[in-house]
Amino acid sequence: MSQVKLNEEDIKILAVDDHELILGSTVQVLKQRYPKVEMHTAKTAWEALEKLDKVKPNLFVVDISIPDKEGGSARSDVGINLIKTAMERYPLLPIVVQSADFRPLVKLKFAIHEHGAGFIVAEKKLTTQEMLTRVDWAFNGVTYTPKEMRSGLEIKEDWLKVLDLAFNHGLQDKAIAEQMNIGERTVRRHWSNIQDALGIYDCPEKRVNLRIQTGIRAREEGLID
Repeated sequence: MSQVKLNEEDIKILAVDDHELILGSTVQVLKQRYPKVEMHTAKTAWEALEKLDKVKPNLFVVDISIPDKEGGSARSDVGINLIKTAMERYPLLPIVVQSADFRPLVKLKFAIHEHGAGFIVAEKKLTTQEMLTRVDWAFNGVTYTPKEMRSGLEIKEDWLKVLDLAFNHGLQDKAIAEQMNIGERTVRRHWSNIQDALGIYDCPEKRVNLRIQTGIRAREEGLID
């Protein structure tokens, strides 16, 4: 792989993590590789969005589980929405996702594939050198995700919306249909497709509640929080 020629004085990096110790460690590692870069940090999604718009970084390093605002709880859906927004607003921005659990990224599988710049998943257990190698890949426009994501579930956007409305917002099919502006029959078809994708099938003799089992499997796969 050829190394992209970078003028360090012109590079701006934004790193996001709500754990101060981890954030400081990330900054230290990046400064080790790129000592002259302009480093910026954020601990919440709101702060990160503000700095993305203001700083216009050349690299975005972000954790999945972060709080929305200061004092809030760290949640994966917040990080996922932040990453999605960053890709939409800045399609040429290289992104490195640092996380101990990358499963929620399956929600962005298609968006990652379409992203016009490097997109790298770097597990937090990586060594310093492995992390720096991932950063180099991102600057070179490489897309790298774990094999579990590459060979994992094929879940459509509408199915994720159904799961979110049902399990995160507690809506029944009629209300889901109204929220999505579709018919209840379409909602039921989405449920059937979701259950097929998750390998959940009706078994009357076991008296299994399919909706409950769907929620359990969807959480196991990182599709809902």
